Amino acid sequence: MRPARLDDAAVITALEALNQHCAQAWTIEDGKLQKSFRFHDFREAFAFMTRVAESAEALNHHPEWRNVYNRVQVSLSTHDASGLTELDFQLARAMEDATH
Repeated sequence: MRPARLDDAAVITALEALNQHCAQAWTIEDGKLQKSFRFHDFREAFAFMTRVAESAEALNHHPEWRNVYNRVQVSLSTHDASGLTELDFQLARAMEDATH
């Protein structure tokens, strides 16, 4: 089943709710939910990605991400819906949980 694309008002509401508990805010750029995570070293960055991979598999929703040493840059959108869906915000929350 194809996830429903969120309208602009729903995206803003979901983004505000997500950012309430984040030290560094998520942003919307080019229609994608984006954030850059910084860790102490490569090992911590890779461990984060491994934890997130479990959540991504459980949701069957996979991030676009890039890792360089201690940084992980994330870009989320739902290709099947050509935009943002609740799945993107669920995975973003799982990423926030994985940083603790």
